Amino acid sequence: MFNVVLLSPKIPQNTGSIGRSCVCTGSALHVIGPTPIDFGEKRLRRAGMDYWQALAFSFYPDLEQFLAQHPITDRHLFLTTRSDRIYFEASIEPGDFLWFGSEDSGLPDALLQRYGDQTRTLPMKAGFRSLNLASAATAVLYEGVRQNYSAARFR
Repeated sequence: MFNVVLLSPKIPQNTGSIGRSCVCTGSALHVIGPTPIDFGEKRLRRAGMDYWQALAFSFYPDLEQFLAQHPITDRHLFLTTRSDRIYFEASIEPGDFLWFGSEDSGLPDALLQRYGDQTRTLPMKAGFRSLNLASAATAVLYEGVRQNYSAARFR
């Protein structure tokens, strides 16, 4: 349904949980390195449970290799705490790419500046930094499901 892009994720349990959400929504997971995660690691697979083998998963060693296969278009949405546009206002369509940065630094400033019109944020109470990466990715995925829901797609 959608393409979730994780740029340099650091925490195996988050990546595993996001992979599980991707399977449950019929979405693909694209991980772009560098990342310290070993994709055979028990913590990653435990978080993804027995869903991991059903995941449409791709790994790219760096951003350039990802972009060679998936050039950025207007169907790429960059999720960040550094936007004033709420993700509820975005039209999320099947095939869209939903980008999330690493747990410690988010998406690079260069991407956010270049694609500023395509940035979105999750609303949060003032004074709090951010949601857990897996929680944020799942919230955005399910907003896309809500916008495109068809019971036949989930049977």
